[in-house]
Amino acid sequence: MSLNYIKNFYEGCLRPPTVIGQFHTLFFGSVRMFFLGVLGFAVYGNEALHFSCDPDRRELNLYCYNQFRPITPQVFWALQLVTVLVPGAVFHLYAACKNIDQEDILERPVYTVYYIISVLLRIILEVVAFWLQSHLFGFLVHPLYFCDASALEKAFNFTKCMVPEHFEKTIFLSAMYIFTIITVILCIAEIFEILCRRLGYLANQ
Repeated sequence: MSLNYIKNFYEGCLRPPTVIGQFHTLFFGSVRMFFLGVLGFAVYGNEALHFSCDPDRRELNLYCYNQFRPITPQVFWALQLVTVLVPGAVFHLYAACKNIDQEDILERPVYTVYYIISVLLRIILEVVAFWLQSHLFGFLVHPLYFCDASALEKAFNFTKCMVPEHFEKTIFLSAMYIFTIITVILCIAEIFEILCRRLGYLANQ
């Protein structure tokens, strides 16, 4: 029985009950993760090593980099992807434990409501992530960062630091914002598809 639960859970995650949901899974699972995993590492992988301040001292570079990046973008976006997956995963785990077929989800009002709630939670998490990203990283990466290093050593005061590949990072940052917006649009469209199909079921009864 446990293997059957795992099979149902796996199939539910890969094949949601809506067409837009299946496209979202494809978009989310392949394009977005590939973009983050491959290109994200290429753009941000060695950022800390090439981040340099004046004077170029290791402890000053590390101190200012930690001030510049309270959390690294790769870690933030990885946490965002995992967090956004949770509502759908919880629903499909519930469906697997109850032996609910994907075709029955939109035919039974209770399951439909649960599924819509999971999609709404996905939207909320994406919006929160968008807001956090804008506050943590902004919308532009500037070539210079002025670091307040007086706590490290009073002689440093405000130190000028060079941000490597700032233009590439701005492009990548913009792409991640666009991915979040596209995901939210897909989730909203999925809710409309669910409502339309529910109306179709009711009309046929």
